[in-house]
Amino acid sequence: MFQTFNVTARPEQGPPRLAELRAQMAAENLDGFLVPRADAHQGEYVPAHDERLAWLTGFTGSAGFCAALADKAGVFIDGRYRTQVKAQVETAVFTPVPWPEISLASWLREVLPEGGTVGYDAWLHTPSQIRDIETGLRGSGIRMVQSDNLVDRIWSDQPAPPMQPAKVHPLEFAGESHTDKITRLADDLKNAGDMAAIINLSDSLCWLLNIRGSDVPRNPVVRGFAVLRSDATVDLFIAEEKIADLRDHFGDGVRVHAPDAFLTALDDLEGPVRYDPDTAPRAVADRLGERGVEGPEPCLLPKACKNSAEIEGSAQAHLRDAAAMVELLSWLDAQDPGSLTETDVVTRLEACRRMDNALQDISFDTIAGTGPHGAIMHYRVTEETDSLLENGHLLVLDSGGQYLDGTTDITRTIPIGSVGDEEKRAFTRVLQGMIAVSRLRWPRGLSGRDLEAIGRAPLWMAGQDFDHGLGHGVGAYLNVHEGPQRLSRINTVPFRPGMILSNEPGYYREGAFGIRIENLLVVEDAPDLPGGDNHRDMLRWRTLTFVPIDRRLVVPALLSAGEREWLDTYHRQVLDLIGPRVGETAREWLAGACAPL
Repeated sequence: MFQTFNVTARPEQGPPRLAELRAQMAAENLDGFLVPRADAHQGEYVPAHDERLAWLTGFTGSAGFCAALADKAGVFIDGRYRTQVKAQVETAVFTPVPWPEISLASWLREVLPEGGTVGYDAWLHTPSQIRDIETGLRGSGIRMVQSDNLVDRIWSDQPAPPMQPAKVHPLEFAGESHTDKITRLADDLKNAGDMAAIINLSDSLCWLLNIRGSDVPRNPVVRGFAVLRSDATVDLFIAEEKIADLRDHFGDGVRVHAPDAFLTALDDLEGPVRYDPDTAPRAVADRLGERGVEGPEPCLLPKACKNSAEIEGSAQAHLRDAAAMVELLSWLDAQDPGSLTETDVVTRLEACRRMDNALQDISFDTIAGTGPHGAIMHYRVTEETDSLLENGHLLVLDSGGQYLDGTTDITRTIPIGSVGDEEKRAFTRVLQGMIAVSRLRWPRGLSGRDLEAIGRAPLWMAGQDFDHGLGHGVGAYLNVHEGPQRLSRINTVPFRPGMILSNEPGYYREGAFGIRIENLLVVEDAPDLPGGDNHRDMLRWRTLTFVPIDRRLVVPALLSAGEREWLDTYHRQVLDLIGPRVGETAREWLAGACAPL
């Protein structure tokens, strides 16, 4: 029998913990306190030590924050988590707030009409975040004030910070030595007139120094701070036990210091010192004072534009990952509806991936949502929610692997038994959007804001849409979500060759079903076309993901001739590339799955 997704906060969460936090607020004469899902390194993913938002509220999504006041507590979540938050927090205590539609400033103006003080930990918020809040509060009498972290005061069994050792990322996969990267970026600083730059993002630190770690679940990063200087040297502030074996790798150009020396080192820097207002902690900007200058974090764009070794490594990782996916899909198709649970699928898929010795980990907790669970965009199966794959369900399977040579992320939607026409028509519209993006050529200089609508247009024409971005950047054996590029209506970073992004339109009907199709693509220069304007500088996508898209969910009459040709050509490529990599049973299944429409 289908078990609905109805996870509530554990008894020790909610009122008791919130009451303790409010007692600390009262002791500090604060009317409110902000609890973000962030650590001092401002990455999307955090270790258990920094899961303060989940500890307080029960909400486990990868984005959001709580504004705890004396008599109210708002949990701010974006469109991806509107369904999930209602299932995970005690709504009698925590009020879900749709964000960014409702800003924190406008909410505070309403709930603190007489003014007040709201505390925040300056290590867990960026200058831009606080500046935006303060701008929205002008004239309200409400003040934002820096405070000790009040959650850490009351979290008696808070896990210790991670201290696992880092490892060298081999040059054959990195494609450029860390000394060359440091020299190249130091020249950029010098040309910009900056004496140094702050590196606090964990994936930037690992990319720059060609190291990897295990400080954050599913993301092969090690946390630390660094100062990149214009003389092509780096001061690294990191726990000794993490890098004890890496001294020879770093060489003389990287000086290692204890983490608690970081703030003092900032005092000694001669300006101008660059920090990124969107990614650096507010505490760093305050410490630098007038010597600090705002600017882009120097690793962001170079890291996003993969070199040839990283692109080739990612392509090879995707082929091996596709073989694991095909083995899973072949096995799944042979099972009767009602005979498997979501956990069975997750377990089997991870076993298929682990047949590859290059696999280091999965790239995020696998999403396997059947029926109504598929409408929860970032659903994660638990013992309480594990449900049968029943006849008529759609299964949304979103997963990926962390390989030494690349990071993968793929979503396929699979019919369980007989599926209704409404689901098939919605699936076909999602597919049309995915194909439209995949086929696209565009002038250099355009960004995600310019292209994203193309992937939504088929759904819009039917009065439908989805509440997540069309695509995100992906790292090279690094974070599965990587900036600064995105296929998003708010992203203005121009696409450049070497950037890897996801293409993942979807559709979600709460309480009924979900649909998502996702491939990874890499940006490359587009060749001239016969009859085209050959003076135009154009870009295009190259597909990295080769796993069949379920033809049983396609309504062929809705597709144009060009869309049919794209799908049939894609499936021929899948069969040619992946067929030789799988077993006989999976190969036979693949031939059928890749047959022309």
